[in-house]
Amino acid sequence: MKLARFCRRDTEHLGVVEGDHIQAAEGDVFGAVRPTDERYPLAEVKLLPPVRPSKIVAVGLNYKDHAEELKVELPAEPLLFLKPSSAVIGHLDPICYPPMSHRVDFEGELGIVIGKAAHHVPEHRAEEFILGYTCVNDVTARDLQGKDGQWTRAKGFDTFAPLGPWMETEIDPASLQIETFLNGERRQASTTANLIFSPRHLVSFISQVMTLYPGDVIATGTPSGIGPMEVGDQVEVVIEGIGRLVNGVTSHDAA
Repeated sequence: MKLARFCRRDTEHLGVVEGDHIQAAEGDVFGAVRPTDERYPLAEVKLLPPVRPSKIVAVGLNYKDHAEELKVELPAEPLLFLKPSSAVIGHLDPICYPPMSHRVDFEGELGIVIGKAAHHVPEHRAEEFILGYTCVNDVTARDLQGKDGQWTRAKGFDTFAPLGPWMETEIDPASLQIETFLNGERRQASTTANLIFSPRHLVSFISQVMTLYPGDVIATGTPSGIGPMEVGDQVEVVIEGIGRLVNGVTSHDAA
């Protein structure tokens, strides 16, 4: 089931996406969802980020092909960092190019959406705590990442965490094609079969460090092919079975 949050006539709704339409629903994304008789074309609604995370826990260097690209050894444990909730935007929202950076990169990623509070979860039970999956663009100020030596500033600017366009609750994440397009040209192409640490392992590992709350998102890492974006560009993260997350890049003055 593709669950979305959307806005129509300045009112926020929960909805179920079917083809090019969305059916309004009652209930709670973390509980029972009851579709109503109201149905709208997707072109007539504004899609919102599928959840409102308290935090985004992101994973660095989690694709074998990306490690090969960087010519580094595979990590023994997941490398974690945080993106703030203030960085979250939705499908078709603009990514704002911050004036203090001179290189801003795209990083297409699979996002895990947490469905219930997870604390010290064993790996064999991790799926019980996963509500669904979404597309993530882990936007990064690459020059600041190298300059700072730690990643909070480079990863944490407002608009640096596009999520969406919705969340898929019924999918096996083991071998999904993941692609990123810049202005229509494919720049990243891999499969989640190349993940070093699986979604189940990540949920379990992270929950040993910090409690994950309903709506929190784990960005599972990016494959090879990352690269810069410029003002005026359009970037699309496409994941098989989930959907296509599209965002344009604007200047700070235009935002």
